[in-house]
Amino acid sequence: MVLLKNLKNIFAIPELKRRLGFTLGVVMIHQIGTHIPVIGVNIPLLKEYLQQTSQQAGSVLQYLDIFTGGALSQCTLFALGISPFITASIMMQLLQMSIPTLEELSKEGEYGRKIINQYTRYLALGLSVMYSLSYATFLEANNLVLNPGLAFKALFVISLSAGALFVMWLSEQISMSGIGNGSSVIIFTGILSQFPSHIMRTIGAVQAGSLGMMTAIGILAFFIVLISCVVFMEKGERRVPVQYSRRVVGRKVYGGQSTYIPFRINPAGIMPVIFASTFLNVPQLLAYFLSYQFEIFKYVSDALSRKGLLYNSLTFVLIFFFTYVYTALIFQPPELADQMKKSGGFVPGIRPGKKTEEYFNYILDRIGLIGASYLGVLAVMPSILYAFVYVPFQFGGTQLLIIVGVALEVSAQIESYLIEHHYEGFLSTGRLERKGAM
Repeated sequence: MVLLKNLKNIFAIPELKRRLGFTLGVVMIHQIGTHIPVIGVNIPLLKEYLQQTSQQAGSVLQYLDIFTGGALSQCTLFALGISPFITASIMMQLLQMSIPTLEELSKEGEYGRKIINQYTRYLALGLSVMYSLSYATFLEANNLVLNPGLAFKALFVISLSAGALFVMWLSEQISMSGIGNGSSVIIFTGILSQFPSHIMRTIGAVQAGSLGMMTAIGILAFFIVLISCVVFMEKGERRVPVQYSRRVVGRKVYGGQSTYIPFRINPAGIMPVIFASTFLNVPQLLAYFLSYQFEIFKYVSDALSRKGLLYNSLTFVLIFFFTYVYTALIFQPPELADQMKKSGGFVPGIRPGKKTEEYFNYILDRIGLIGASYLGVLAVMPSILYAFVYVPFQFGGTQLLIIVGVALEVSAQIESYLIEHHYEGFLSTGRLERKGAM
């Protein structure tokens, strides 16, 4: 239960207050950038075009627009958002597993990470240029540009690419000096900023008679149940008991205690969903933009329709793939088993060393299956809802998981700061007195 009365404890810790203030400041800068239009685009005509094609191919842009807080449909400076950086990060992680040189570089500590991060930035720049050039081609093909030509394309590509790199830099600043993962926070605020529009559209649809009152209540109840399921699954964990043997050093006795290692039911968190969504958005977005120049891309765009069976099947499969890949990246059973062996720890009934490593792999494989199934079903569930019920806005399981996952992550980080400084947490029910206070 959230203890709202303890929220005031947040403002009693200077470092936490500074980090929260920094994060809010960066988010405000990002939101300002989402309202600065790019020169040369007929924005009113673009909005009218998107409204006319909302039930057709335009839904691709409208879906991607959710992640940028409306910046994509308005052709603002931050229209590309954090997508190029996330796509580049995915590609670099996959390349690390397939290219020995990059794999060795990733194991060289801080130096290797800096080099790989630099490669990721260069790749993000290349993707930004490709995305913005495709977007410019789409705008010119639909007569949505005031003065089409090479000069417009050059200015448009430079503006959007610079905006994407600036958003990438903002996300890195949040990760270093703020609260939570920067990329996730940027996406979180972009999705959350669309909520007032979703509410107004729903109210308007009820008033116009296109959506019944009971149907609207049913849609609300559906998403509340989904949120409850997400919170339950994100908090679930498999606890592996660990026993430490007793050691006598001189007159002192060390070890002998029992503890456990928590393995989350969803060990990869929200990243597989973001990866799968971004991975599919690349061919989908490019095919949509290029379909106005080349006929063959129109068939590709139609085949990858977001409400179609192919898109949802690919989403489910990719979530499975990225769940296992990301779990393998963040969990290292050999290192964990080796550390336990050196410190005198063992799992009851399992021999230390290789057998413990195999046991951890066994657990991760089965937990990963549950987590991947849960993420896959959650991602396609709203699409099933849209197939049977009219919903006046686009909001999928991907966005829902991002919102809940980021909120839980940020809340847990704030909670750890409170407990570390001996304050009563606002998520816990136990009472912790401030150090020195009696």
